[in-house]
Amino acid sequence: MDDRNVAEVIRLLEKELEKEGLPIVSQMAEEHRDPFAILISTLLSLRTKDEVTAAAAERLFALASTPEGMLRLSEGQIQKAIYPVGFYRHKAETIRQVCRDLIDRFAGRVPDTLEALLSLKGVGRKTANLVVALGFNIPAICVDTHVHRISNRLGYVRTKTPEETEFALREKLPPEYWLRFNTLLVAFGRNTCRPISPLCSICTVAVYCDRVGVTKSR
Repeated sequence: MDDRNVAEVIRLLEKELEKEGLPIVSQMAEEHRDPFAILISTLLSLRTKDEVTAAAAERLFALASTPEGMLRLSEGQIQKAIYPVGFYRHKAETIRQVCRDLIDRFAGRVPDTLEALLSLKGVGRKTANLVVALGFNIPAICVDTHVHRISNRLGYVRTKTPEETEFALREKLPPEYWLRFNTLLVAFGRNTCRPISPLCSICTVAVYCDRVGVTKSR
């Protein structure tokens, strides 16, 4: 992809998003703008479908919506509320650890810097960047499997890991697109630019795409 076409690709993806709808964590951010809800929802969403994450988050937040309230729940209560998200037992433990850390080190508030968020046990770069971007409206680039795959498939970057993709995008993606990039590519990756056999025949950005690594499409 010619780097000069990135603005047009973003414009087309925005139009696609109007039809496809927001990913669950982005949707919660639009509705609530609560960094704690975004942090916990992102932890729940790892390796879990959106509809499962949404239902689990609703059940959990009906029981507790603050770090203090979450710690009043037992690990078993959290497990029951979030089941059947992937790795729900481990996630219940992580949620309690994160809440305890927020209270002990950050006065019960979610920090707004990448460095501080990464110091929380169980919080990786993907989660930290998403919380900074969606929870605090601070430019950050969240790279998950969709962002990594599509950025490389387009030919916009040539990287081997999500972390390499994050730093490559920081170098070349105009900052005005950082906040929306994850939301746009996650929705696009789930509906059109799928991991296996992407729907290239109906793709609105196909004319700009290098189709790197695509051997089969529809």
